[in-house]
Amino acid sequence: MNGRVCIDASLALSWLLPRERNEATDTLILQWHAQGIKLITAPLFHAEVTSVLREQVYHKKLLPQEGEQAFVTFLQLAVETINEQAVYTLAWELAKKFNLPRAYDMQYLAVAELKDCEFWTNDRRLVNSLQDKVPRLKLAGDYRP
Repeated sequence: MNGRVCIDASLALSWLLPRERNEATDTLILQWHAQGIKLITAPLFHAEVTSVLREQVYHKKLLPQEGEQAFVTFLQLAVETINEQAVYTLAWELAKKFNLPRAYDMQYLAVAELKDCEFWTNDRRLVNSLQDKVPRLKLAGDYRP
């Protein structure tokens, strides 16, 4: 690891939503904080997390005050957005390479590729579809210290 990791919205939501919380992802963020690991992400990250939190409140899966607290906590996460044109170009190329219909998740992988770091997600479907093709892709839910 080079002092930073790329995270996606699914991982952040596992820290923010009570029913998504798990020991593996909680351990990861504590370990990264203790080691001074910098969190980086793709441009769509903030929109995705904000939308999911709002949707959880709207559908009454979170009480309004829980949603507010989760949103405030989210805003306090120190996650740097890598917003370079190269992210979009590489995401497009990766979506073609892996024959994917959308390039959303590939933005995260593109950031990890461009910054030469691991990409951590809590999206099992994504990991299952790419696990043998992308060694830098890690499933947070399976993390064991």
